[in-house]
Amino acid sequence: MDSRVSLFPIDLPGHGRRMREPLLDDLNDMCADLYQQIRDQLNGPYALLGHSMGATLAYLLAQKIRAMGGPRPVHLFAAGRQGPPAPSRQRDVHLLPEQDFIAHLQLYGGIQDDVLMDKELLQLFEPILRADFKALGNYTYKEEPPLAVPVTVFLGTADTTTYDEALTWQAVTRTPIGMHRFPGGHFFLFDHLGDIGSMISGTVLAAAGLFAPRQ
Repeated sequence: MDSRVSLFPIDLPGHGRRMREPLLDDLNDMCADLYQQIRDQLNGPYALLGHSMGATLAYLLAQKIRAMGGPRPVHLFAAGRQGPPAPSRQRDVHLLPEQDFIAHLQLYGGIQDDVLMDKELLQLFEPILRADFKALGNYTYKEEPPLAVPVTVFLGTADTTTYDEALTWQAVTRTPIGMHRFPGGHFFLFDHLGDIGSMISGTVLAAAGLFAPRQ
């Protein structure tokens, strides 16, 4: 990322630095929590970036900020996730027996098999992952007026999210979406951090009027 772009990573309850807090399993509750974390930070040009479940949360957060009368983001970046209007394919994943649940996680890649087979680690992470899948599976899209926010979608060519599903992001914004595909599966971001970081930086800085994007 360009040094002029500051990052503000956010953890949900039960995740990362907030591991000791009770988990949430509803996307709207998660969005409310995220809004409380960032509402006092919205005092300059900013963008929202989310990957996988985080992409849907970024959209809900943009809608929440608009509803609360806050300043809209200059851009929304959605990675590895279909647009909010597309039906979820994770409807009952959180209900799968343990071995079937592990097999489903393996479809996404990004988690080493020896980690998934470690009973102690699985006991730690399985409830977190099940809560996230429950939140995704139970989410029902509520049609809202499209955002007046440009949206860029990042997608792995071998991701579980298809190209057509990713195109449904167009339904939530007034402006034509940007689409960038990268070699890789669901966690393609880790293999292309430099390119993606440059794209995000350039887009945000241009939107903030700091320089024009390259033609």
